[in-house]
Amino acid sequence: MNAFVLPSVGDLARSFSAAFLQAWGRAVEIWVAGGSAMILIAINALIMFAIGMRVAVRLRAKGFRAVSEKVWRLWLEHPKYREGPIGELLDSVAGAESIEAASAIFRGVRTAELGPFQRDLRVMKVCVATAPLFGLFGTVTGMLVTFGALATGTGGDKTFAAIAKGISEALITTETGLVVALPGLFFWYRLTRQKDQYATFLAHLETVVTQGLYRRLRRDPEAA
Repeated sequence: MNAFVLPSVGDLARSFSAAFLQAWGRAVEIWVAGGSAMILIAINALIMFAIGMRVAVRLRAKGFRAVSEKVWRLWLEHPKYREGPIGELLDSVAGAESIEAASAIFRGVRTAELGPFQRDLRVMKVCVATAPLFGLFGTVTGMLVTFGALATGTGGDKTFAAIAKGISEALITTETGLVVALPGLFFWYRLTRQKDQYATFLAHLETVVTQGLYRRLRRDPEAA
């Protein structure tokens, strides 16, 4: 009975390389068949996902989900323990001497913290919406190629080849626009949820800081 022989690492690498080259060649072939509209779709996708990754990285860097409420409440009472982005945020909002001053500080914080995310997410949403439209543009240009071949062709192989090229361009660009838009839409929705969670965290922090300041001012009215 023949023994089972595991493939070597070199064999696996060569198989993977061959499969990758074959897939890459097929992708380039489809890309070329899609026509000029594919360039617009690619640029749109690059902008959309680049902005999305920047928003995701910046939201993660805020650290609001890495620090529990119990911890940052302790930091409010004991400034020496504050650290990281949340500690810096607490340093900027915990020094108010009146309710009005605290409200003004938090208005500035919300503008500075949430404004860039809102702008980036608006641009990303526009990119999501325009991806299918660029695909539709490719559909129109592909159909124009098809109708041009039907109008000027003589029915030979060249005519059928031109018709096939136009139909391929129309279908490929439509599909590519949807392939870009659908994951982009889900990505945008997830980032919007995370941004809303950060906005909720800031609102809750404002409530806690304001309540603590109110209690302190009631105990010591002269501090106001």
